[in-house]
Amino acid sequence: MRADKHTGKKKRKWLRITGVAFLLLMIAIGAYVYNIYSSLTTAVETMHQPIDRDQSKKREQKVTIESKEPFSVLMLGVDERPGDKGRSDTMIVLTVNPELNSTKMLSIPRDTRTEIVGKGFDDKINHAYAFGGVEMSIDTVEEFLDIPIDYYIQVNMESFEDIVNAVGGVDVHNNLAFSAGGHNYPEGEITLDGKEALSYVRMRKQDPNNDFGRQQRQREVIQGVIRKGASLSSLTRFDDIFEALGKNVKTNMTFEEMTDIQKHYKNAGKDMQQLQLNGNGTKIDKIYYLIVEEEERQRVQNELKDHLEVQ
Repeated sequence: MRADKHTGKKKRKWLRITGVAFLLLMIAIGAYVYNIYSSLTTAVETMHQPIDRDQSKKREQKVTIESKEPFSVLMLGVDERPGDKGRSDTMIVLTVNPELNSTKMLSIPRDTRTEIVGKGFDDKINHAYAFGGVEMSIDTVEEFLDIPIDYYIQVNMESFEDIVNAVGGVDVHNNLAFSAGGHNYPEGEITLDGKEALSYVRMRKQDPNNDFGRQQRQREVIQGVIRKGASLSSLTRFDDIFEALGKNVKTNMTFEEMTDIQKHYKNAGKDMQQLQLNGNGTKIDKIYYLIVEEEERQRVQNELKDHLEVQ
């Protein structure tokens, strides 16, 4: 009888110890989750920069992420200098389709000659940002591609390295051996830190494909950041990631839209298809432009329209 009582006490003791340990674990997990949520909401509040347009002129109704509709994003990599508004050195259009579970990524060469909407004359497409900021860039890209642009993400290229460092560096496949910015880039699979990634995406003169080669490297690094940022290993770096995003990224996406994208569209990021816009270089009044023929523009427009399921 005493043995049974002694055994019962031991069991109760271990149950108490296990219960306390479980409670402490749950408190620790709760604190960790709260820290992530708190850091994320702070970063999103800093990043959130609404623009003076309720919806795209190319849509009858505003896209709703909650309804799992295909949507588009214009990514602008901007070089901001003191006393200068800067220009969009990088312009990438993403279209996301949750039904097809795919994302299409199109780089628009910065020298592309087109009408600058709101100015009424043709110029390099990246000058739209210098003339009228994000709004004029969106209007010009919408007209050029004849698709709605639902959201924008603006990245400060001068601090792009902070974002790469925050995710712990990126892995890319380099097709061209070269040196730039004091760094060597061999062919094949390479890992880049922030400074290396910034020089990697900016190199153009040594590339036989000129701006097209640079666009390829930009897409590689962006995909690398997305992969690393979405991986479980990045959870331990969330403070650095959110701080880097808060300082260097602006977007008109709300916190609710971001969480809905994570909930309903996350599989679309696994199939990322890269598109290329082809053209011919020429000089007009001694200024270099890329001329995209109407047939080529129609080809790209149709592919993006099909993916967005718009007419």
